[in-house]
Amino acid sequence: MSDRKEPLAYRMCPRTIEEFVGQEHIIGKGKMLYRMIKADRISSIILYGPPGTGKTSLARIIASTTKSSFEKLNAVTAGVADIKRIVADTQNMMLNPSGRTVLFIDEIHRFNKAQQDALLPFVENGTIVLIGATTENPYFEVNKALISRSSVFMLKPLNSTDIEAIIRQALADKERGLGEYMQVTDDDAIKYLAEVSNGDARIALNAIELAVETSELESDGSIHITIKTIEDCVQRKAITFDKSGEAHYDNISAFIKSMRGSNPDAALFYLARALYAGETAEFLIRRIIICASEDVGMANPTALQVAVAAAQAIHMIGMPEARLLLAHAAVMVATSPKSNSCYMGLSKAMSDVETKRTGEVPMHLRNAPIKGMADQGYGVGYKYAHDYPGNIVKQEFFPDEMSGTIYYEPTSNGYESRIKEWLERFRNS
Repeated sequence: MSDRKEPLAYRMCPRTIEEFVGQEHIIGKGKMLYRMIKADRISSIILYGPPGTGKTSLARIIASTTKSSFEKLNAVTAGVADIKRIVADTQNMMLNPSGRTVLFIDEIHRFNKAQQDALLPFVENGTIVLIGATTENPYFEVNKALISRSSVFMLKPLNSTDIEAIIRQALADKERGLGEYMQVTDDDAIKYLAEVSNGDARIALNAIELAVETSELESDGSIHITIKTIEDCVQRKAITFDKSGEAHYDNISAFIKSMRGSNPDAALFYLARALYAGETAEFLIRRIIICASEDVGMANPTALQVAVAAAQAIHMIGMPEARLLLAHAAVMVATSPKSNSCYMGLSKAMSDVETKRTGEVPMHLRNAPIKGMADQGYGVGYKYAHDYPGNIVKQEFFPDEMSGTIYYEPTSNGYESRIKEWLERFRNS
């Protein structure tokens, strides 16, 4: 077997842009960063995203393709003296005829203000082409002057399909990966590892390397990697359902019914199961939003606002912190008074539209945007509500065939009890 010392995650770093997996939104063929790398026309950029999403890999690809001098610093250990040395070497035409250096700074958010200020004039005049990598939001952590002179690319957690592809590449690659081993890895083990890696390719590769290199040989000299092997390597128990199986639908059904049934404890339990199994925050918040409208409705209109706010915040924050937003919204829905009156009202109206002769829009409710239409009766007789006491006026809003129909029947639950009281006064006046 190989005596290579480098970790698998390091050995399997993509060597070319074509080998890079994921981040299609910034590195897909034809995208700006793709074109910049292929043309060797890199300008200063900052790569921002969670660990294991490809920031360092992109820097290595640029290093292998650019004709300019390439230097690398780690912001944890580097200082102003290192920056001055690189600038001096760049300006030395004997050492660097191009007069230009591509400088990769890992963890750039750890550079203090003085260090960033020392870098700024050389980024501005083009002596240094900066590639910064950070797991922190650069708009908060990096000098605004540097930000204004750089393009910021946000990398997203890799999806499970991308992680699975990376794992399979590593298992098959005999030169850099684990292909030299006579191993058989079960599909469900690969899929499970792809899910539990939480979008971090480094975690997945470290785990599969550990699994292969520490497993006992079978009688025929092969290595068999099962889901139990992966559980041991990642120290995490595989839950009894996957995202595409029947149990997935059972769990999400129980989650929704727990919120509908006003049981926040059960709702949190099924939410935790879903998160543990790898359900995405986007999928779960969509279910919460639907429940907030369908089952809470007008009994507590604030529940929908909270759910939608959580959905927006999830896109800003991402996992794992997004779990708190999901819990907040789920508990809000579960503990709210319930009413499905809007849902039932719409269902009745949809049924009538589909099955009955419902007539035409009354003439007084129609617009008359073109001169002469009023002579045909369009808009004639319409009463503008704000011209009447209480901003309410009695007039017919239904076609003749549907006059007097009631679809919305408010409950006495929560805020809807006030609506019911007001509506009864209005309908009976």
